[in-house]
Amino acid sequence: MELVDDGERVELGGGVQRAVLGYLLLHANQVVPTSRMLRALWDEHAPLTARKMVQNAVSGLRRTLAAHGPGASLHTHSPGYRLRVAPGAVDMHEFRRLVEEGRAAIDAGAVLDGVGLLRAGLGLWRGRALADLVERGTMWSELAAVENERLLALEDCFEAELGCGRHREITPELEILTEAEPLRERLCRQFMLALYRSGRQVDALSVYRRTRVALVDGLGIEPGPELQQLQQMILDHDRAIQAPMLMASLS
Repeated sequence: MELVDDGERVELGGGVQRAVLGYLLLHANQVVPTSRMLRALWDEHAPLTARKMVQNAVSGLRRTLAAHGPGASLHTHSPGYRLRVAPGAVDMHEFRRLVEEGRAAIDAGAVLDGVGLLRAGLGLWRGRALADLVERGTMWSELAAVENERLLALEDCFEAELGCGRHREITPELEILTEAEPLRERLCRQFMLALYRSGRQVDALSVYRRTRVALVDGLGIEPGPELQQLQQMILDHDRAIQAPMLMASLS
């Protein structure tokens, strides 16, 4: 988590102050009750001074935002606090805007434009959201939801790129992601398809076997029908999963 003012990083204070800012950013422009904030920061083990610690953190953040955050301001609003942020002041909001526009462009048939927008949004990421807080043991459900947003955007981008015949270009990225996320069947399906279209049938089938083991061992379930069907189509060399024939337009 960073606050940048005119190209310079701003000091955000200690752990509690950073955690308060991070949680408020996840719920920007909404009122966050103090009781909810206390549970987020300490679960059921808040110290007796927890409420005062949050108040001190809020005071420190107000001073910081007043001096360095023209696009944000922090207000007391019963029963807690609200962090007001301007559009575009938070990378996460800009990511969501670009992804929404990218998906709309793809749906409208402007696939390459859509891929460019999705890639621009994904380019704002430099790792997991609020990774510095996660390293301190923070495990908020909101962070899992945000990470899922990133992965869904990646999957949509890969789907569009597969449709554009870019299977070789995305294969290295898919290899890394499927190692990190072995239970996401859509990613595994996309990796299998990219490998098969690159002439690597044996590797594609190996990915299926690896995914099946991960699903059975991790969740106790077999791969879904789409993944099973793709395995059979690869075995059959089904023409329906060949790389698309892209025709160059003539002016």
